[in-house]
Amino acid sequence: MIEIELGLEDVARTRFAISPLWEVVCSVRVLKGADGHGLHRAWAGQVRPRLAAADLDLGPLFDLVPVPTRSPWAGRVPGFLCPPPTTPLPSLDVELATVRATPPEVLRTTAEVPPARMAALRADPAAGLGRLADVIEAYWELALEPYWSRILTLLEDDIRYRAGRLVDGGAQHLFADLDPQVTWAAGRLHLEHRSARGARRLDGRGLLLMPSAFVWPRVFSVLDEPWQPSLRYPPRAVGTLWHRRPATVSDALAAVLGRSRATLLTELTAPASTTGLARRTGLTPGGVSQHLTALRNAGLVSAHRAGREVLYARTRAGETVVEAAGAGPPPPADPA
Repeated sequence: MIEIELGLEDVARTRFAISPLWEVVCSVRVLKGADGHGLHRAWAGQVRPRLAAADLDLGPLFDLVPVPTRSPWAGRVPGFLCPPPTTPLPSLDVELATVRATPPEVLRTTAEVPPARMAALRADPAAGLGRLADVIEAYWELALEPYWSRILTLLEDDIRYRAGRLVDGGAQHLFADLDPQVTWAAGRLHLEHRSARGARRLDGRGLLLMPSAFVWPRVFSVLDEPWQPSLRYPPRAVGTLWHRRPATVSDALAAVLGRSRATLLTELTAPASTTGLARRTGLTPGGVSQHLTALRNAGLVSAHRAGREVLYARTRAGETVVEAAGAGPPPPADPA
């Protein structure tokens, strides 16, 4: 058990952030077997063959992401691989620039990673970190970018909920239902940990709270220098992230977009190709392509190349439109 002591300055500096780079790292853990409960099985089932078809050398990234096997240290992730973000929602490009600029003296870790990989990084940091960043970018394009609008919606919804809890009842209210592994009492945050023990002071540095789609059922903490003290925790409703609901086309949405475009937008509960959408909807591939182009021009759909395929996914605007149409019309205005 770790006890984190938060002074007044720490509570005042508590903030939230979302890290695309951390989602990369934690999703690699899932692909390497850290998803024993099968929460992300649907996502992994789509991504694994896509990565295999791309024939990428993912070793520079995968070697640095251990999965718990034998020792309690095996669950650790090298801090330099995913430093806590300094802004609420940095782009992946910004985070990769930080990785490329990692000082050589920070290239160390207690995680169980191949010694040869760490030795190569230390021998030529500029080249090694540059290669690592390139591999992360390639992995992102295939494994996460097509799903990012859905993931981001989940994480932002959790932050809005947490911020409301903080406003309503202060720190105690904020942490009360953050995660079963986290409890708050008498100005201290108690964090269950398999190997670490003792009290930690933040000394006015504040606490960074980061909801993470791929972290469940664990909570990851970063408490050592030089990093910002952070907790990476599962967001609310993460179990519904890949849940495929029946694609019932809203009549209201069809009235605005047309039946075919409304059907395609509704079907995009997960990234799909033109051929796949044609097979599922009964539309011709040519018609699907034309409708997707129109939806893309309207900002409701995005396109992502995955090897030889182009996958289409709903954007955040597209997610909002489908959800709003599914919720039905707003109540009539009060005549008074």
